[in-house]
Amino acid sequence: MAINKNALIRYKTIDKCLQNHYRQWTLNDLIEACSDTLHEYEGREVNVSRRTVQLDIQMMRSDKLGYNAPIVVYDRKYYKYEDEEYSITDIPLTENDMNVLSETVEMLKQFKDFSLFSELGGIIQRLEDKVYTEKTHQSSIIHLDKNENLKGLEHLDVLYQSILKKIVLRLTYQSFKARHASEIIFHPFILKEFNNRWFLVGVTGNKTQITTFALDRIIKLDYDLDIPYRNENFNGDDYYKNTIGVTVLDEKHIQEIVLKIDKSNAPYVVTKPFHHTQEIISTDKNGSVTIKLLVHINFELERLILGFGDAIEVLEPRLLRKRIRKKLQIAVNKYDN
Repeated sequence: MAINKNALIRYKTIDKCLQNHYRQWTLNDLIEACSDTLHEYEGREVNVSRRTVQLDIQMMRSDKLGYNAPIVVYDRKYYKYEDEEYSITDIPLTENDMNVLSETVEMLKQFKDFSLFSELGGIIQRLEDKVYTEKTHQSSIIHLDKNENLKGLEHLDVLYQSILKKIVLRLTYQSFKARHASEIIFHPFILKEFNNRWFLVGVTGNKTQITTFALDRIIKLDYDLDIPYRNENFNGDDYYKNTIGVTVLDEKHIQEIVLKIDKSNAPYVVTKPFHHTQEIISTDKNGSVTIKLLVHINFELERLILGFGDAIEVLEPRLLRKRIRKKLQIAVNKYDN
């Protein structure tokens, strides 16, 4: 049930009034209190009707919000809580509440490497304690794909803070192809996650070309406060708009890709598009579909296509078709040998 903000404010106001046992509360008193509180929030005169507060009391008494508030009337005109210790803020959590909180905690814990969530960490811990003291421990219902042992995650917060505060970095980095590590002056723009790996995107030194570094190849990093940060208003959405993955190439590499997916895999590709530019060109009588994309021809695209094996066929462009055919032939040869 959706509840608007004003209704919640009225419930809390009525609750606060009824917790005050040093005065008697008539319906008119509650109406006045709700009107005054809403006036403070809204900054304008708010006249709460008699009918509204009566319905609020009825709602608080019911189980619809889980309150079951023991509101009683005495002397035919005064309202109070029959249980003087009661408050709607102290109601016990239901089993459904426990399940929701438990799964929410698990999802929030995925961001534990960011100091942005450091204060939240204590809240999460208290939530966990609350959840597990009120319900039997059970395995998680929502399972997120994660790799706790992935190298580079320890750098996430330093990198996040450097981007947030616009601080230049001095990186010690070694790619898979390099024999030795190199020290690089880097202006970080964004952090990007793809396929359960994290990447740092920005520019090196005085160069203009955007560079991407994998976090698991960063050996060491420090802030360099002596170098002015290059604030170039980088927009990640625009930069990656024609890219699957993280490898962004020149404009000439953006092409119309036409793929044919067989009947058994077509529903998966239709319901989970490869890219936001995906369009269905045709659907065959046998159930296969032909789609087109407007993306860079990069490593990630090739890997995606190869991952479907014999379920997908590249129709266009011819260069990509030949490249995929060659890779599949090499794979077949390995099994033939």
